[in-house]
Amino acid sequence: MNDTDSIQSTLLGIVTALVGEIHPAGTSELKITLDSELDRELGLDSLARMELLTRLEREFSIHFPEKVLASAQTPRDLLRSLRSMADSRPDSAVSAMASEIAQVSAGVESRASDKRHMLNFSAAASLPEVLYSYARTQPEIEHITLLEDDREFHISYLRLWQEAMRVAAGLHGSGLERGDTVAIMLPTSAEYFYCFMGVMLAGGIPVPLYPPARPTQIEEHVRRHRRILANAGARILITVPEVRAVGRLLKSQVPELAKIVVAGELASGSSGIFWEPQREDIAFIQYTSGSTGDPKGVVLTHGNLLANIAAMGKVCRVTTSDRFVSWLPLYHDMGLIGAWFGSMCHGCRLVVMSPLAFLARPVRWLRTIEKYGGTLSASPNFGFEICATRIANEDLAGLDLSSWRLAFNGAEPVLPATLRKFVDRFAPYGFSANAMAPVYGLAESTVGLAFPEPGTGMRIDRVDRNCFTSIGMAETVADETGDALEFVCCGRPLPGHQLRVVDSDDRELPERQEGRLQFKGPSSTGGYYRNAEQNRKLFCGEWLETGDLAYMVRGEIYLTSRQKDIIIRAGRNIYPHELEEVIGEIDGIRKGCTAVFATRDSSDSPDRLVVLTESRLKEDGELLRMKKDIVSATMDLLGLPPDEIVIAGPGTVLKTSSGKIRRAACRMLYESGHVGQKKAAVWLQLLRMALAGVVPTMRRLGRRMVATAFACYCWLSLCLVGAAVWCAIMVVPAGRPAWKVASSAVRFMLKITGIQANLVGGENWPDGGRFILVSNHTSYIDSIVLTGILPQPCNFVGKAELGRNWFLSPALKKLEVHLVERFDAEKGVADARAIGEAIHKGSRPLFFAEGTLQRMPGLLPFQLGAFVLASEERLPIIPIVISGTRNILRGGSWFPRRGIIRITICSSCTTEQKGWQGAIELKNMTRHKILTRLGEPDLSGEYRSLRQVKSEGGKKPVEERKI
Repeated sequence: MNDTDSIQSTLLGIVTALVGEIHPAGTSELKITLDSELDRELGLDSLARMELLTRLEREFSIHFPEKVLASAQTPRDLLRSLRSMADSRPDSAVSAMASEIAQVSAGVESRASDKRHMLNFSAAASLPEVLYSYARTQPEIEHITLLEDDREFHISYLRLWQEAMRVAAGLHGSGLERGDTVAIMLPTSAEYFYCFMGVMLAGGIPVPLYPPARPTQIEEHVRRHRRILANAGARILITVPEVRAVGRLLKSQVPELAKIVVAGELASGSSGIFWEPQREDIAFIQYTSGSTGDPKGVVLTHGNLLANIAAMGKVCRVTTSDRFVSWLPLYHDMGLIGAWFGSMCHGCRLVVMSPLAFLARPVRWLRTIEKYGGTLSASPNFGFEICATRIANEDLAGLDLSSWRLAFNGAEPVLPATLRKFVDRFAPYGFSANAMAPVYGLAESTVGLAFPEPGTGMRIDRVDRNCFTSIGMAETVADETGDALEFVCCGRPLPGHQLRVVDSDDRELPERQEGRLQFKGPSSTGGYYRNAEQNRKLFCGEWLETGDLAYMVRGEIYLTSRQKDIIIRAGRNIYPHELEEVIGEIDGIRKGCTAVFATRDSSDSPDRLVVLTESRLKEDGELLRMKKDIVSATMDLLGLPPDEIVIAGPGTVLKTSSGKIRRAACRMLYESGHVGQKKAAVWLQLLRMALAGVVPTMRRLGRRMVATAFACYCWLSLCLVGAAVWCAIMVVPAGRPAWKVASSAVRFMLKITGIQANLVGGENWPDGGRFILVSNHTSYIDSIVLTGILPQPCNFVGKAELGRNWFLSPALKKLEVHLVERFDAEKGVADARAIGEAIHKGSRPLFFAEGTLQRMPGLLPFQLGAFVLASEERLPIIPIVISGTRNILRGGSWFPRRGIIRITICSSCTTEQKGWQGAIELKNMTRHKILTRLGEPDLSGEYRSLRQVKSEGGKKPVEERKI
């Protein structure tokens, strides 16, 4: 190993050790490379970077120029400086370091062949690069165990790479060019894995399609896929031999389709040069519908996939010892990305079976988990429902599910009753209630969007039915309340992702208020493929629409319903108009007069598929014949029968003025029991409809007017009071007198706006002496609120930009606010020293340790300035917890709302250590106390629940005092 490699390895070792001290619980998940940003990715502020330079100088016996502190942004920058000064180090030191690192490297290499280990896939550019890395370093390690008819097929990383390369060569021989789309219509099989990866290696873009379930469905199945193939512009279709038989028909309807091939034919190619995609390149196109007149193909890049897989793995704490057992179809994002790609990237084993194997005998899923020691597995809600209700007791004899640590339930509405039934049914067989993990995601966010913390189990929110249905407010009710709605918690957004709930004007709603759910993040699609109209509906500025309704509580999401017409049954999306078209062709049924919709008997029951259609025929024999034809058509199209068929007279199915089916109105008509009843006069119908909508409309309008009026009132009050306070502060002495004026004004503002503020732990405020205050930061109004609530004056530490505001600057000077430079490292250190000198003169600085704020709940990593200062000066730190201000005024918003504020003063944190170690200890103690009382997630990478924090010694809440 040369000197450069030696220096690089030592440098990364020192950086890793330092980051481990600052973020002790998050280092195992953090991949530190030469290009990791010191501040954004590794959380090293200016003081931490000073400590890093000190350690590097001590290790390499050099002295860095002062400019390195300000200019170095990554370890690579530091490496460049080290290389330029390497000649000043003794050769013996280089030799010793190289020898030591060589021994470590040799040990790792010797273990590579006999031990599975996870690679740093987050640094890869694409999925093929991830596979190549595993095939090169762990060639014989088993990647996939494929179960077919009680037989096992084993696919290693090397085998997958070699077979995919052969498919890529075959595609090149078939005329595939870079960027061409390739449709894959294959069942779960080894060929599916080979072909999908082979398309990527050949430079193509895979388009997964679900295969026909039965031979009798082939022609109809292919016909229904023609719109997707046309929209994708697929050049090649890889499929089973039976589909190729109707290829001529398909080619005539999809002009761009040049070739239909069978998977086995492609694999005859020899290995060749493969294409290396980059993160911004399209990985594949995921169509969110089976077949529609307006197909929506979600475009996902390699960057989207790797970001989503990394975020899910981090939250779920996936390791190479995990085993993912899956029966999910590979044409669906949950099975393709969550199961296969996730297992491949994290280096864990995937055990996969066909969806048909599960549907034929659901107990196979559970037995496979037992046999292979499955730790991770997923299913839509219907899979858990089937297992809980349809498996005979004798089939479960001796079953052991104790290895199953995370049971993901997603892809369709998660029902509380199903969760309870599954847990109760399988608890005697070793299944832990804490393993149940309701999740939320959608193809537009790659696959995953919100996940619960492992081990929290199912959490069900019971809300007042009348309140929720009338004004959309989710007010909790006691467990014994009979008439209540129940919603399942699906966890928090994945790291780096955000969710928000908005009203019809795209204004963010407060907690527990239902509205439209929007998202954004690194996994978000760039849009639908060749579909500008749907893209306009998808994007709302920088946010994307989910099409779902929800509410949030402390950053956690509760899904309430869908805006879409999509019906989800048995894990599949059913688009009503597809079935309506087919039923309209049945003899005796009035064409264009059929409505297909989903309904529920209760909030706990699964969706029921209802067909409401019209016919002029009334004879019992004809009605029976038409119902049989409808069942047959539905089975052919969907593979499942409808739950109920209602054939009514002409005029029953409600339509718009343009002739479109009003499915929601038809569902309401069906649920009301009025189907078939004689209609009232048109004027009476219109009057009833108008009256029925008056109250909800007035309520919504009233809420909006009240919220807007309150926001305007708050800003008007702030302007008037603020102007008066500014004038008063200018004429009183600086320091305590100015603080008293500002404090009185804030109390007056809180009173006239009706915002309640409570103080907790006032007895923890020191009677005298020197100390430092450290607080979390949740809203722009934090400093204003603290000014009115804290028992005694303090000196806020703010960003230097505030001092350049002509209006604020004079008032800040009067209030003796310390301003520090955030972006100039040298100036920032000088400002910190100035604060230290001010402390000796009686200053009590208050630091917002997060350094910034965000709109989503959660405690960000702490900056170290306050803790280094406290350690050097041997001062206690008084932690202050702010909660409630985020809901009143969120980051990025200027629309205030009503709310309750709670300020908690914690007992002091002290340490006997001095210097860096003392600062780290103070930071950890302060963070622990704030987390214990805040009730929000830890965003420093630790992902510990509030329950865990409290179990580590959190104190009981002290007496609360209203301000």
